Amino acid sequence: MTEEVPDLVEVGPDALSELLKPHRRTAVVDIGANPVDGDPPYAPMLRAGLCTVVGFEPQAEALARLRQVAGPDETYLPWAVGDGGTHTLHICAAEGMTSLLRPDPKALERFHLFDQFGAVVSTVELPTRRLDDIAEIPAIDLLKIDIQGSELMVFRNGRQALRDCVAIHTEVSFLPLYEGQPTFGEVDVELRAAGFVPHGFAAVKNWALTPLVREGNPRVPFHQLLEADAVYVRDVAPPTTEEQLKHLALLSHHVYGSVDLAARCVRELRDRGAAAPDAVETYCALLVAAGLDVSLASPGT
Repeated sequence: MTEEVPDLVEVGPDALSELLKPHRRTAVVDIGANPVDGDPPYAPMLRAGLCTVVGFEPQAEALARLRQVAGPDETYLPWAVGDGGTHTLHICAAEGMTSLLRPDPKALERFHLFDQFGAVVSTVELPTRRLDDIAEIPAIDLLKIDIQGSELMVFRNGRQALRDCVAIHTEVSFLPLYEGQPTFGEVDVELRAAGFVPHGFAAVKNWALTPLVREGNPRVPFHQLLEADAVYVRDVAPPTTEEQLKHLALLSHHVYGSVDLAARCVRELRDRGAAAPDAVETYCALLVAAGLDVSLASPGT
């Protein structure tokens, strides 16, 4: 079990931001911003005023909900992001399964309830925009994307836009539910080629296969993997820029609780002369003061 990182932004300016002094707030882009699973992973940074968000949501009702509660640091746009072509949006009975890909009845039948979730209730022709072509995105530090199988299309048409990105939070599928849906391995190959490495799974979903039901509840799984939220990060070694390292440290700390990765970023910044000589010790002290049981390794260990 991962130990939760205490909140370091309870009072006054954020201590880590004060230590690193980034030139701007962290820039988040959220593709498929419909909050069907609750708060987005970057919500702590947003609440603390540490990031800005540009979100995309083509479903009108979901977009209206997002805009109704949006704060001053959030902008939501009605566009579908893809390859620049026109595609059919398959609107499903379960809002979270709406996709540019057609649900595969044979694949859905493998899992309890998914033939109901993935029932297509209507379709609409929808133009898409390439991530590389969207001028309304000034920067991307974190890309959060959940668009039910079209993530690889976005990555392949956003290679320029993602050059400075330091973290990608993407849904990946182990068994496809849609026709032509890329699986985890294909996404992994693309992101590694773009300079990202796997960091962890923010969430993993298992689901029971038909026909057995566990505990009388079709939602209680056995062991079959279905999908996950995978987190990829850019390597901290050069040619990562100093600003990239600062935003990766902030995201690692505030969003994922990955204080070891944040500390490596701080150390790299110190070694480049972009942070104070005692920056690593200061960060460690902040963690200890916040109640986390960490220490710096002795030289040679």
